[in-house]
Amino acid sequence: MSGQFFIIQTTLPGDWKEFEVGSFSQQIIEAGAACIQRSPIESMYHWNGGIETSSEWSLEIKVSSLKKEKVLLRIEELHPYEIPQLIHWQIETSDGYGNWVQNAGD
Repeated sequence: MSGQFFIIQTTLPGDWKEFEVGSFSQQIIEAGAACIQRSPIESMYHWNGGIETSSEWSLEIKVSSLKKEKVLLRIEELHPYEIPQLIHWQIETSDGYGNWVQNAGD
């Protein structure tokens, strides 16, 4: 297993409709992401001196190392939150899947 790429994780407002999440996701794919998985979640977090709970959409974005910065910039441009969650880490995967991620959109 030597295929390497990045996963970027972010969240979107839970009151967004499926088509809004889909539109956001499509723009991230067009910026260079290979794949996005999305699912509804419940989040709990500190905000403005209190503890908040809200419904959100969780997005897991797969992207090649060459396209990571472009994708991160596009997420920041489009994101509705004042401080969006942008977590990213490098992973290893099978050669076949890693090659697909590296070449997606080319």
